[in-house]
Amino acid sequence: MRVRQLLPLLGALFALYIIWGSTYFAISIGVESWPPFMMAGVRFLCAGVLLLGFLLATGHKLPARRPLLNAALIGVLLLAVGNGFVTVAEHQHVPSGIAAVMVATVPLFTLCFSRFFGIATRKLEWLGIAIGLAGIVLLNSGGNLSGNPWGAILILIGSVSWAFGSVYGSRIELPVGMMAGAIEMLAAGIVLMCASLLTGEKLTAMPSLSGFLAVGYLSLFGSVIAINAYMYLIRNVSPAIATSYAYVNPVVAVLLGTGFGGEHLSEIEWLALAVIIFAVVLVTLGKYLLPGRPEVTPCEVKK
Repeated sequence: MRVRQLLPLLGALFALYIIWGSTYFAISIGVESWPPFMMAGVRFLCAGVLLLGFLLATGHKLPARRPLLNAALIGVLLLAVGNGFVTVAEHQHVPSGIAAVMVATVPLFTLCFSRFFGIATRKLEWLGIAIGLAGIVLLNSGGNLSGNPWGAILILIGSVSWAFGSVYGSRIELPVGMMAGAIEMLAAGIVLMCASLLTGEKLTAMPSLSGFLAVGYLSLFGSVIAINAYMYLIRNVSPAIATSYAYVNPVVAVLLGTGFGGEHLSEIEWLALAVIIFAVVLVTLGKYLLPGRPEVTPCEVKK
């Protein structure tokens, strides 16, 4: 592979592995001085306005009504519910590393929803789902989630919503290129700000400098840059490589949380991390590592 092709690929993988892995730690810093729905809403509104403004300034046009509404729906499923609930859970003192491990189960739920949409599923992949569910049970028996069941439920609902939105989004018409991400982030930001208003969230004091920096990092790096890096990978590499972030992110998040955030994982939770990552690897890479037997159809002999 040429250097011109390799450098963008490595940059996109770095963005997904490190930046998306670090967003859980950034969220944990942000929710110390921001209400959760408000912080997530400000994040996606800023990112959406920034990206949409750039696209309109460079000659792009707003999409037609149907793809625009479709993108708004996907934004609600993926970002408002999927990411918003994770933000609320971290505000309720779920450690960032534990939140990332729970979110790592998204590929398992994605596989289940793919089956409902008629996409064939192998026995090996169902084995991966079973192992992943066992990992979730282990994780919830650890100290960090056993005392915070609502936090665990919120992250689980968010993961299911992200998985469903990912599968459904691949079956409907969406705007072309980065315009889809811009509409999705704007829709999510509006819904999250409405949720903040309805739940009575208020700023009791001005957010700290670290709180503002966390929102800025999440908006620019975690949303605009990382989402476009993911879109680049989807177009240029195999799905196995593009979705490999799912088992790298929790490792990055756990290392940041334990190394800089003072978080602690019990032995059971470390074991759960290994079990869930193994399950995700089995689901995402199983068909490449252990390909199924090719089906041989007999040819008819003409007489």
